[in-house]
Amino acid sequence: MSIQVGDKVPFIDIKTMGNEGPETINTGDVFAGRKVVLFAVPGAFTPGCSAAHMPGFVVHVDDIMAKGVDTIACISVNDAFVMAAWGQAQNAEKILMLADGNNEFTKEIGMELDGSGFGLGKRSKRYAMIVEDGVVKALEVDETGVDKSSAENILTLL
Repeated sequence: MSIQVGDKVPFIDIKTMGNEGPETINTGDVFAGRKVVLFAVPGAFTPGCSAAHMPGFVVHVDDIMAKGVDTIACISVNDAFVMAAWGQAQNAEKILMLADGNNEFTKEIGMELDGSGFGLGKRSKRYAMIVEDGVVKALEVDETGVDKSSAENILTLL
């Protein structure tokens, strides 16, 4: 069952890139006491994610933060090295890049996507959520394309 509006985000250790290399970060530390926009992509450096999804958040990062958001985070079932390199390539220095390399967070919230038919294995569905103090306030999932989970749509929900 997928996470729903009103549910608490699970506390799971994932990775982010620190100054000395990959660092463990708990999702509880990301969401507790904060207003966070989290968006997920099936894969860093993939065409739709690089051309259609991430750029909107890069362009609108200040507009989103002006709505009282403390953090904008991007998560994918990739490793911290890939997420950091993709963030740099996308000029996403104001976005927290989160690596769910073991697919634990994605699976726990029911957003797993089977991309094995394309040689991608288990990945994340494309979605965005607004989380306040660990509770999901809005959730938008795209079955195809990048409409509901776009930065532009999230701005209208804020």
